[in-house]
Amino acid sequence: MTIIFIRLFFVFLSTIVGYYVGSIMGDPGVRNAIIGAVVGFFGSILVILVEIRLKKFSTRNLSAAVFGLIFGFFMAWILTLVVRLIPMEASIYSSLNIMFILIFCYLGMVIAMKGKDEFNLIIPYVRFTRQDQNDSIIVLDTSVIIDGRIIDITNTHFIEGRFLVPRFVLRELQQIADSQDSLKRNRGRRGLDVLNNLQKNPKMSVRIHEEDFSEIKDVDAKIVKLAKLLNAKVFTNDFNLNKIAELQGVSVLNINDLSNALKPVVLQGEEMTVKISREGKEYNQGVAYLDDGTMVVVDNARRLIGQTIRVTVTSVLQTSAGRMIFASAPGDGPRRRNSR
Repeated sequence: MTIIFIRLFFVFLSTIVGYYVGSIMGDPGVRNAIIGAVVGFFGSILVILVEIRLKKFSTRNLSAAVFGLIFGFFMAWILTLVVRLIPMEASIYSSLNIMFILIFCYLGMVIAMKGKDEFNLIIPYVRFTRQDQNDSIIVLDTSVIIDGRIIDITNTHFIEGRFLVPRFVLRELQQIADSQDSLKRNRGRRGLDVLNNLQKNPKMSVRIHEEDFSEIKDVDAKIVKLAKLLNAKVFTNDFNLNKIAELQGVSVLNINDLSNALKPVVLQGEEMTVKISREGKEYNQGVAYLDDGTMVVVDNARRLIGQTIRVTVTSVLQTSAGRMIFASAPGDGPRRRNSR
């Protein structure tokens, strides 16, 4: 509403200025003043239309273009000072001056826009911060926000730094929250609640980053590029994003790796108490689960489904999906299982 009011006020002032300019130019009379008012009115409408179209332009691109324009003008000025030392007619010097300004301003704008990712000053978030704070920046992806365990991890103070939520990640969360699928909708709303709780935590710094990278369609690729530009880490539990980031030299904090590292160590020959919940894939096997979700495969325990028994660990298998423990039921004695 404020922007609409400003636009209407601008049109009004432009019409008044046009009326005044028209009245003092040319022959005095009401006709010239009215023409000036009309020109001012339609001119202001044209300016407003241009301003509306500029919404689609990235502020980052505009900053790079302005920087390139200033740099190009500076280089043209230096070159004209050098050319001025050469004896020549004033008309030739003026022509060269105009040519240098046009050429270098154009080259400066184009080069700056193409190489905008290399200008750290285009992203003031990195440069203009307090030096007494931890400069570590952590970019959050959609999956780790929806996961929710990030709140418990931050409360333990094991992770220090500033959390950065890209605008495109927030947009993806909103799209999931507005999904027609009830499961996706609940996941999206959970992610928004988690993000809201993080922002309310006075001990954590959570900011929204506006850079969108409109030329890139994939959200994971956008996250990796933003992390490279800011020299930041990526906080995720997405396996594919983890691999893509590592291939491009971006540090990754994977919440699943942290979870696996915190699981208790189980050695061969140890005993543990488990409840057989279902039968296994092979003959006469039973399957149990530890509190952290680790699968325990117990030989000769199919008959003991639903019972809590004491088992002996025979081997531990670490896979990309997690850890799997093999054990023997009472009376079988520990024996080493062949690799599967």
